[in-house]
Amino acid sequence: MFPMVTRVMDYGQQTVRVARYIGQSFMITLSHANRLPVTIQYPYEKLITSERFRGRIHFEFDKCIACEVCVRVCPMDLPVVDWELETNIRKKRLLNYSIDFGICIFCGNCVEYCPTNCLSMTEEYELSTYDRHELNYNQIALGRLPMSVIDDYTIRTILNSPKNKKKKRSKSFD
Repeated sequence: MFPMVTRVMDYGQQTVRVARYIGQSFMITLSHANRLPVTIQYPYEKLITSERFRGRIHFEFDKCIACEVCVRVCPMDLPVVDWELETNIRKKRLLNYSIDFGICIFCGNCVEYCPTNCLSMTEEYELSTYDRHELNYNQIALGRLPMSVIDDYTIRTILNSPKNKKKKRSKSFD
């Protein structure tokens, strides 16, 4: 009779343990229900990039001294720098500067080692195109600053979502 009683007690203990595990997992599931969704509706919603995000390179033509440090530090030997030597002032004059983003690995070496800080990384990451030749940016295309995701009124960001606006309104009435 004792073996049967011990088996029934073991079965009861196992049942209680299983119920506790199910309860714990259900509580974890409920705690995740209050979170914001991780996925976004991409063309209409965009995530705000981090401060150190390495996007498209911005180039300032007036600051460049045509030293070609960016070409030497690039692992792909990517920036194409065309210049001519002006003999009367003994300086290089920049004629053309271009980067092919189809080859660029966005390592940021050119930005880091540029002595005049004429290169900088932007938050622009939408560089897809149907023709790979359109990814070759000259100094005019590199000089355009992209519109910030936060300032773009056509895009709904996490900060501009309706849920956050309701929270901001309720806090302002308090």
